[in-house]
Amino acid sequence: MVVWVNLCGVTDRRGCAVACPDKFRSTLSAGEAARAIGSGLRRAGYEDVREIPMADGGEGSLETLHEARGGSRRVTTVTGPLGDPVDAEWLVLPDGTAVIEMARASGRALATRRSDPLGATTRGTGELIAAARAGGVRRVVVCVGGSATTDGGLGAIEALGWSLRGLEVTVACDVSTAFVDAARVFAPQKGATPAQVDLLTRRLASLAGTLRERTGVDVTDLEGAGAAGGLAGGLAALGARLEPGFEVVARVTGLDRALEEADLVVTGEGRLDATSFLGKVAGGVLAWSVEEGVPHRAVIAGQVTDEAREECAVFPATEVLALTDRVWTPAETFVRTALLVEEAAVEAGRHARAGA
Repeated sequence: MVVWVNLCGVTDRRGCAVACPDKFRSTLSAGEAARAIGSGLRRAGYEDVREIPMADGGEGSLETLHEARGGSRRVTTVTGPLGDPVDAEWLVLPDGTAVIEMARASGRALATRRSDPLGATTRGTGELIAAARAGGVRRVVVCVGGSATTDGGLGAIEALGWSLRGLEVTVACDVSTAFVDAARVFAPQKGATPAQVDLLTRRLASLAGTLRERTGVDVTDLEGAGAAGGLAGGLAALGARLEPGFEVVARVTGLDRALEEADLVVTGEGRLDATSFLGKVAGGVLAWSVEEGVPHRAVIAGQVTDEAREECAVFPATEVLALTDRVWTPAETFVRTALLVEEAAVEAGRHARAGA
């Protein structure tokens, strides 16, 4: 859960810091990483630290939002991607907003026994949205990513009866892929052969026409409509809003308000590379912190590529700290991750305070 420690004063940024990392895959959740960074920043002399776990709207976003905001976790039995029943967890935040992570109902991790790129369905995701509606929820955030499907969201649409019926739905997209391109870009990762990719592409094009005729929405014009094999576009045709996943999570967690008061912002993830600046957490945090006038920023990552260092150099007063530079062998970064992250945060905090 997010920890708010001695809330920063609006008129003075000195002594205020924000720890807002993504998860370090396979080692630390976003919440654990935020706590390690927060501990290091306090050791460096920051009295007021805000720990805000972050995500980009893809897999793991539900867990991160629960760490950040709390809320009630619920489980509903729905149709899995291959038709088998699955118990899918979803979240109701304290303000009544439901968070649904489509991977928990229609994800690749649920289709490990066999692959069916042509038949995999998003029906279970639609059933989760319907369950939230039946439970009295009026606002839903659907986090996409890690899907087993390329059905254009048709399964979800049918489960919802082709209507959101009063629901305010936001789809947190982690890619900008076009609707019809979803098969070409993602289906091979889901086991599709070249012939199946061609068939799925024709299906998506046909579905786009059907959606246009039935709803008046041309999903081929919507950026990000191809997310989760076209689920994003299918929900958009029913009236959902498509938004960059990082921005959705940042708004829910209150990152924008925290940055307004910060002297230093520290983000991080397991591996920092060029893709970290394409709608992901690290790039988003750096860009937002510059816009909000934060004087100092730092990125802590297990590994950092040369391309990532070049990207970071674009942002002023930004320090990059790689855990691999702090150990004898790369394997140590997976054993002592939390301690190494905390030590890196101490260094970042001391450097920022010295340069204040």
